[in-house]
Amino acid sequence: MKPRWNLVVTLGIILHIVALASAKAVIDQKAEESQNSNVVQQQLAVGASAQKRIGYDYPAPADPVSFGEPVGAAPLIEELHQPQPLPVIDDIHEHHVHEEHPDPGFWKKKLIWKEGWKKIWKPGKKQIWKPDWKKIWKPIWVPTQIPVWKDIQVPAWKQIWKPWWNEIQVPAWKEIQVPDWKKIWKPIWVPIKVPAWKDIQVPAWKQIWKPVWKEIQVPDWKEIQVPAWKQYWYPAWIKVGVPGEKYLGKDHDGWEYTSHDLWKKKLVWKSGWKKIWKTEQKQIWKTDKKLEWKAAWKQIWKPGKKQIWVEDKKLAWKEAWKQVWRTEKKQIWVPQKKLEWKAAWVQTWKPSKKLIWVPDKKLEWKEAWKQIWVPDWKEIWVPAWKQIWKPVWISEWFPSPDPHEHHHHEIESHGWDRKDSAASASATDGSTKVLFKRSETSAAQPKAVEAAPGATANITPAVVKTDTTENKSEFRFPVA
Repeated sequence: MKPRWNLVVTLGIILHIVALASAKAVIDQKAEESQNSNVVQQQLAVGASAQKRIGYDYPAPADPVSFGEPVGAAPLIEELHQPQPLPVIDDIHEHHVHEEHPDPGFWKKKLIWKEGWKKIWKPGKKQIWKPDWKKIWKPIWVPTQIPVWKDIQVPAWKQIWKPWWNEIQVPAWKEIQVPDWKKIWKPIWVPIKVPAWKDIQVPAWKQIWKPVWKEIQVPDWKEIQVPAWKQYWYPAWIKVGVPGEKYLGKDHDGWEYTSHDLWKKKLVWKSGWKKIWKTEQKQIWKTDKKLEWKAAWKQIWKPGKKQIWVEDKKLAWKEAWKQVWRTEKKQIWVPQKKLEWKAAWVQTWKPSKKLIWVPDKKLEWKEAWKQIWVPDWKEIWVPAWKQIWKPVWISEWFPSPDPHEHHHHEIESHGWDRKDSAASASATDGSTKVLFKRSETSAAQPKAVEAAPGATANITPAVVKTDTTENKSEFRFPVA
C-alpha cells in the first residue's frame, strides 16, 4: 500500500502544477489579446481613410506548444505589408481641374502566404490502472465436532423379595371300594408270537425350553379412609353445694336471715369422642406378568430296531381273574395356600456418562485472491499543432493617381509578380485599363481620403480587403 500512496501523492502534485501553469497561460493570453486589440485600434485610428483589411486569420498556439494538452489558439494579428506606391498613370485627365471631386480609388488583388496552425494527432502514452490479482490468506471458521461426556440416567434392575400365597396340594386319605381280582387258570390254545427284529424309525423326544409369561399376584398398597375416634373437651356448667350457713342480713324488724344448703355454678371441662376418617395403607394384590422358562418336548426320529412277532399257537393254561370288591384307602390331594417369598426385580435409574459430539468451530486460513490495481501505460493519440502556410487572395485599396503629374514611375517589385504591372504597362501603351472600383454609393471612404489633401501620393496602401466570395484559394498543403 505504501508505493501506491506515493504514486497517488506524485500524481496530485503534477496535476496541481499543470493547473497553475494553465491558469498562468490563460492570464498571459488575455493580456496579449488586450495588447493586440490596442494595437489594432491605434492602426485603425491612423488609417481612418482606408478600409478594413479582412483576411483568413488562423489561431496559433502560444509558444512553446505543449503536445500533452490541447492549447487554445489566440487570434493571430499579422503585420500588414507596406508596398511602395504605384506609379501615377497620366492617361486619365480631369477636365475640371478647379472642381474638387472625391477620389474613387481602386482595388487590386494580391496573393499572399498566410501562416496558420493545423491540429494533428501524434502517438503518446497515458498512464492507466489495470486490474491484477494478489494472493492473500484470510481466516475462516471451519465447523467441527468435539467429543464430550454427558451425564445421563440408565436403567438398572434391583432384586427384591415379595410375599405371595402359593397354592399347593397336600396329601389326604380317602376310603374307597376298589375292585380286586382272584386268579384262576384255564386251559386254552394261546396264540403266540415268535420274536423278530425289524429296522424302523422310532420317535424320540428332545427337551427344549420355551419362554412363557405367567400371571402372578403381587402385593401393593392402596390408600383407604378408615374410621377413627378422636377425644375432644368441651366446657359445661355444674351445680356444686356450698357447705355451712351464709348470713343474708336483717329486715326492718330486726330479724336476721341466714341460708343453708346453697348451690353454685362451676365451669368444668368434659371429654367427648367424635368420629373422624384417616388415611391408611391397605395391602391389595394386583396381577402382574413374570417371564419363566417352561420345559417342552420336541419329537424327533431316530433309527432303531423293532421286535416283531410271528404268529403261532401254544397250548397253555390261561390265567383268568375274577373281580371282587374290597375297602382300601386312597391318597388324594387337596389344595392349600402357603405363604412364600418370591424374588422380583424393580427397575431403578443410576447415573452414567454418554459420549456425545457437540458442534464447534476451528480457525483456519483459506487461500483467496484479491483484486488490486497496478500502473500501466496505454498508447493514445494526443493533439498537436503544426505550422502551415496557405495562399490567400487579398484586395488592396489604392487611391487614384494625380492627373497633373505626367512623368512615369517605375513599378517596384516586392518579390512577387503583381497583377497591376501589366495593367499599368497597357495603360501607357494606350490599351484599355481595368480598374476595380467600388460603387459610388459608399462615400465614407473617399471622404476619409479628403481629410489629408496633398498627401495622396505619399499614402501607403495599408488597408487590405480579403475577397471571401470569388477568390478563395483551393490550395492545400499535404498532410504530414
